[in-house]
This record gives sequence, structure tokens and C-alpha cells, in this order.
Amino acid sequence: MASRFVTTAGFAVAMGIAVPAAAETEIHWWHAMTGANNDVIVKLAEEFNASQKDYKVVPTYKGSYADTMNAGIAAFRAGNAPHIMQVFEVGTATMMAAKGAIKPVHELMKDAGETFDPKAYLPAITGYYSTAKGEMLSMPFNSSSMVMWVNKEALKKAGLNPDQPPKTWPEVFEAAKKLKAAGYATCGFSTAWVTWANIEQFSAWHNTALATKANGLDGFDTELKFNSPLHVKHLQNLVDLQKDKIYDYSGRTNTGEGRFTSGECPLFLTSSAFYGNVKANAKFDFTAAPMPYYPDVAGAPQNSIIGGASLWVMGGKKPDEYKGVAKFFTFLSDTERQAKLHQASGYLPITKAAYDKTKADGFYDKFPALEVALKELTNKEPTENSRGLRLGNMVQLRDLWAEEIEAALSGQKTAKDALDSAVSRGNQMLRQFERTAAR
Repeated sequence: MASRFVTTAGFAVAMGIAVPAAAETEIHWWHAMTGANNDVIVKLAEEFNASQKDYKVVPTYKGSYADTMNAGIAAFRAGNAPHIMQVFEVGTATMMAAKGAIKPVHELMKDAGETFDPKAYLPAITGYYSTAKGEMLSMPFNSSSMVMWVNKEALKKAGLNPDQPPKTWPEVFEAAKKLKAAGYATCGFSTAWVTWANIEQFSAWHNTALATKANGLDGFDTELKFNSPLHVKHLQNLVDLQKDKIYDYSGRTNTGEGRFTSGECPLFLTSSAFYGNVKANAKFDFTAAPMPYYPDVAGAPQNSIIGGASLWVMGGKKPDEYKGVAKFFTFLSDTERQAKLHQASGYLPITKAAYDKTKADGFYDKFPALEVALKELTNKEPTENSRGLRLGNMVQLRDLWAEEIEAALSGQKTAKDALDSAVSRGNQMLRQFERTAAR
């Protein structure tokens, strides 16, 4: 067939017939980004497509993070998976357990002959997406961490120093009481992502185990441990403060973030990637501060863990298609591009060079809020309690944990009973996942 094609093509050239250029190889990218973040993805694809002629990245929005991951796994089973799939960080264990469904990034880059040094990436980010040997499984893309957003004008109104936001949880509670007295009647402070804030990040920041086996990073046979006295004390504090709206619950996801930008909640814990939204919508002077900690916990604060998502390469593709994916990942890792993405979106730069460039450019002198999450992530060398977490069925686990927290906040259960139940029910779910993953 090949020789016949060459003969035909040669004949066409000899006869002066135009031969069409080789078609671009399409690389399909499924993602979960909406609004301005969707625009960023479209622009990245367009820039890559314009930079060379062999490959064309085609981005497609597939719904929420959970929807995108489920659609990708279903498509793989049906034999028509995309080449690249954006998966949120808590889907890592599920992707690892989908045997044969993925092509590890370290293999992809090596096979394609692309220059690739895992040490060029920020270790606090890549550790989440790597094996115990340091082999990267997926490409970090939109990484973030949790910070406390601060309405500086509200603090001033309440007689607090706007340039020195509260650092500890007791200071947050006292500040919130003063804010309520100053007119912020429905919400002194709140959080988005209730389990990410009060279980996942809280545990890492206090160097306290969320689960055994390094929170699942060292094996799927892990057991939950977040019903410790410290966790119970924290939830009980929220329960007590909820009664007077000094703390007020804002939901399981980030749908309540508008309570900060509207001015209703002057102190609000959520993702560092909220930056673009705050910048566009807040009509007041704001900043970001590190997450609070309990000062009586030895070693606190420790380091934060990442949120956001990474790009997974799906299995069963042709070598030429993988070569295109690898070239696209090299394109994404470019220092200038990463620095721009970080400065525009609030997502973290994935490479050390992009972080260093942003610092050298003096960007953080003008926008110190954007460096807070990076300082949290690198605050101390990660421990087994603060490297991250890798738990199966994490989407369902978060809902279960939130359900129990809600029961405590509404007075249906004590804080201890709620967390005991969250741990017990969660462990059952983990055993179910472990059996599935072992097949």
C-alpha cells in the first residue's frame, strides 16, 4: 500500500496535479472549565495550533469535574476516549485504579523524545500526581490551594487592623464577633468547599492524619482518622458559632463564594483561584491571608495541599497522537506562558522557573494576595500527613462527610457523633473501592 501511494503521489506531481497537504492530527481535550477559565483553555489551544502545523488540539467542555471524569472513563470503555482529560485532584486514585485507561506522563514524554525534567515542576504540586518513586502520572494544569480572603474595609469598620488579618482560629472567631457587631449580621466568616476547608486542608495545615497510609498515597488499604479530638473541637466551634451567625455555612462546593464578593461575609476561606472573580467583582479593598490554625497544636501551621486539576493522557492511542500530546505539554510548561497564566487566573505556576520569573518581575509586590497560596504550599517540608491525599470514590466521600457536618451544624448530631459517623461510613466506602481496584 505504501509504495502504491508513493507512485500515485509521484504521478500526480508529474502531471502538475495539486496534492493536498497531510492532514493535521487532531488531539481531543475534554475539560471542566467554564466562563473566563473556558476562554483560557480555548486560547491555549488556538495558540498551540497556530505554533505548528502537524497537530490540532480540539478542546471540549464536558460538564463539572465529576461529569468530565465519568464521561472520560465511560468513553474509554466504549473505545472512544479523548486523548487528554482534565481530572480534579481528588479523582487521582480513581484514575490510577482504571487499569490500562491511562498513559503515564513520564512514559509519554520519554517515548515522544520531549525534554522533560520532573524536578523543574513545583514538588508540592507534582507530588500529588506522582508515584512513590517520583514518576509523574499526569500533567499538573490548574493547581490552587486554600486561602482566607479578607475584606479590608470591613475589618477597618469593625475596629480591626486591615493590614494584619487574624492568623489563628481563636483570632478569627473574635474578629468575626466584632464584624457581626459592626453590621455584618448574617455572616462573620464562612468557607466554600466545606470538607476541603475543614477536613482536608485543616488536617494538612495542622500536620494531623486524615487517614492512615499517608492519607492513601501509600496504598488503597487506608483508614480514615479525622475524628480526632482536634477535628471534633474545630467542628464544635463552628456549630457553636453557627447559632449566632458568627460563622455561617455556605455549602458543599463554591456556590457560596458570592457572599464574599457581595460584601456579606468579610472573611471567607476558599480557593486561591478565586482571585480573578474577586478582582472583577469586589467593590472593596481586599487581600488574601494564610489559612488560620490553632496555636496550641505543636508544629502548626505545617503546609497546605493543592486543589484544582491535572491533565491525564488516555490509553490506546497511536504513537503519532501521543507525540502531539507530548508536544502540547511542552508548550504548556513554557516559563513565559505559565507565568502569564498564573498572573491572570490566580492558579499556581506549575514550574519553579515560572514562579521565579513572577517574583523577579515584581508581580507580588503589586499583588501580594497571589503569593499566599505558594507560601502555604512551601511553608514546611511535607510530612505523611501533608503530602496530599489519594482516596478512592472521593466525590462520594466528600458528599458523605458534608452530610455529617451538616447534621452537626443543624443540631441533629453532636460534633463527635457526626465525625465518628463520617469516618465509619467513609471506611466502608473505601473498602468497596479497594475491592474494585484490586480486580
